[in-house]
Amino acid sequence: MSSVIFRVYQGLGRLAAPLLVGLYKLRARQGKEDQSRKGERFGVSSKARPAGNLIWIHAASVGEANAVLPLAQQVVDAGSKVLLTTATLTSAQVVEASAPDGVIHQFLPYDTRGNIKRFLNHWTPCLAITVESEIWPATFHELEKRQIPLIIVNGRMSESSYANWNRVPSFARSVFGTVDCVLAQSDEDALRFKQLGAVRVRATGNIKFDGNIPSCDPLELAAFKNQLEGRPRWLAASTHPEEEAEIAKAHKELKQKFDRLLTIIVPRHPVRAKEIRSELEQMGLVCAQRSKNEALTNTTDIYIADTLGELGLFYRVAPIVFMGGSFTAVGGHNLLEPAQVGCAILSGVHTHNFAWIYRHFAKEGGVLLVHNAAELAAQIETLLINPDEVQKRADAAKALVESGRGALAATQLELQQYLPVARAEVGEE
Repeated sequence: MSSVIFRVYQGLGRLAAPLLVGLYKLRARQGKEDQSRKGERFGVSSKARPAGNLIWIHAASVGEANAVLPLAQQVVDAGSKVLLTTATLTSAQVVEASAPDGVIHQFLPYDTRGNIKRFLNHWTPCLAITVESEIWPATFHELEKRQIPLIIVNGRMSESSYANWNRVPSFARSVFGTVDCVLAQSDEDALRFKQLGAVRVRATGNIKFDGNIPSCDPLELAAFKNQLEGRPRWLAASTHPEEEAEIAKAHKELKQKFDRLLTIIVPRHPVRAKEIRSELEQMGLVCAQRSKNEALTNTTDIYIADTLGELGLFYRVAPIVFMGGSFTAVGGHNLLEPAQVGCAILSGVHTHNFAWIYRHFAKEGGVLLVHNAAELAAQIETLLINPDEVQKRADAAKALVESGRGALAATQLELQQYLPVARAEVGEE
């Protein structure tokens, strides 16, 4: 890495150290950080390194972490330990609850040379794997400097991200040239990685197609369905700020036509439940909150499901699902989980994080795209009065998931050639 821009990036990282401390404090006040683990964000590890081979896997958030857990299991089964880093509090909680034995969780350090050096000095991984679009220049440089192989799995490069990187081609080449192998989600992604400077690129598909079907407690499901007996309902999953107000508008429109209508909202970040409730109650809606064990009544408009790990339950009780993060520039969320369960899926049009999947599903009838609350209400009305249409949409989505399976096996096969090398290197230390 000799790019002038990279040297500037490193210099800004040194200057930004006090700002990162301030950023951390702000996020902690917002409930987005675990203050007992502050050191991890600055490369100070809170756990001991286990003896033997260690593979580092980084996945940004919940969806990526869940998708990569089968790969982590493969590494453990092959005789290595896994360090799995994530960037969000929610993903950390999910990993701690569901990761197999042999997997250690830490938060990803901020991408400055000092933080990453402390982190790598402690963990000394023999292989690094990053998931999807997690591109961190200082981290990549330090891995290259230490001759630690780096692989991007389930690689995703959106058109907008590609355009941004392509504005600074020498910087892009200095970053992507450090990557030993990119296993991309699609041919489009693979081409973009190549054009940005990655040398070895393979299109192996999207491993999220191979994800496990979200589970739920059968007794909890039966009890919850009993509470909802006879009530029309729909679900808004993984919502973000500004979206809940649009969902509320759609609910109020639909409520005029469907008696006892219930809308379930699962916010992307459960810590926002209080502000969501306040906003919706100011709009005249009656809310109940799951984390407070508040009962559903015939007058409840909105059920705020502010808990973790229960989407499998809500997908099963409300088979009409709107995927959040798509009415705003967030870029959409993974629709494969509700598709696996058997839901009719709707989404806004801001889906660049999963552009190919949404295009494919929209073309084949696996998702309905809407632009605003009025269109959302109109489409949900059609589905609520036509159960056969719900089933048709759900069947189409499930079939598309089945047709896309196989990426996990292809990715595991490609990784095999790196894992034995990693084991040999560690054994020689």
